[in-house]
Amino acid sequence: MDEAKQDAGNDLRLAAVAGSAPVETAPPLRTMLFVPGDSEKKLAKCDGADADALIIDLEDSVEPDRKPHARRLAVEYLEQRRDRRRGIWVRVNALGDTEFRKDLERTVAARPDGIVLPKPQGPDDVSLVARRLAQLETRYGIEPGATKILPIATETPAGVFAAEGYRRCGERLAALGWGAEDLSVALGAATNVDEHGEWLPPYQLARSICLLAAAAAGVRAIDTVYTDLRDAEGLRRQAAAAKRDGFAGKMAIHPDQVGVLNRIFSPDPDEIAHARRVVEAFETAEGLGVLGVVTLDGKMLDRPHLIRARRTLRLAASLSKAAATHADPRPPNGAGEPHEGR
Repeated sequence: MDEAKQDAGNDLRLAAVAGSAPVETAPPLRTMLFVPGDSEKKLAKCDGADADALIIDLEDSVEPDRKPHARRLAVEYLEQRRDRRRGIWVRVNALGDTEFRKDLERTVAARPDGIVLPKPQGPDDVSLVARRLAQLETRYGIEPGATKILPIATETPAGVFAAEGYRRCGERLAALGWGAEDLSVALGAATNVDEHGEWLPPYQLARSICLLAAAAAGVRAIDTVYTDLRDAEGLRRQAAAAKRDGFAGKMAIHPDQVGVLNRIFSPDPDEIAHARRVVEAFETAEGLGVLGVVTLDGKMLDRPHLIRARRTLRLAASLSKAAATHADPRPPNGAGEPHEGR
């Protein structure tokens, strides 16, 4: 077995025991950009955005009478996709919505990388969708398990309370997201932020539960959208806090947000240099027969520090390899219109 893969496997097992298994083997999801499925203009424009993944939205950003049109455009976009480096996901309508079955059946045939599931009541909804995906993959000759699921886990009060169960959802579960807008409507709240734009306590709780549930399930946590397009500093501050706390990436509603989020959720040179020193310190200690604990710059480091350092280096290597192997032929992105996603 390749040494790096063996280290990754060991780290995953150790982190899982600690209750926070990282996922280094999947493509990065630093930025997931929502694009309204009924807008040919915005679908074309998103080709110029350097997001790790696109989410073609068939739900909140599409008016009811335009849902069939959005499905058609989503299928066409998927069938014509040129850039396989970037994941393309589809946010379908909620499980109880009359559009849900049509969304799933029409779009899965065009082979999206995954389904974003809004307003789940809990992991049972994910299991139901997983069973339906298995049937559709068989019907359309798609590799079993290829279509992943990302639930927006906190959009209903029941979903918040049920989040612990996502650890039993199996390998189709790719990540967990959280949302505050639909939850605030369900709660009857006037707002979900205070006068400084910070999350109020119910939404701080939902955010934390998403992060903990994702770690328990061994998948990535993806932070919710930042909706004030005029406040670049607020976006940067919220994204930096998300990275600090353990989120792997953030959803975006506008192409102009992508560059900021990609920078924040990528290891910077100082982080990479420190991670290398941590790994080297452990390797040196192990060569001397010292196991478990090392000292670096006067600080004691143990196994979790090594896991974190290796995770940083693997992400840096993955991003570097992608940049070197695939020179991006797409034109720079210009200013665009916001894409609703929440």
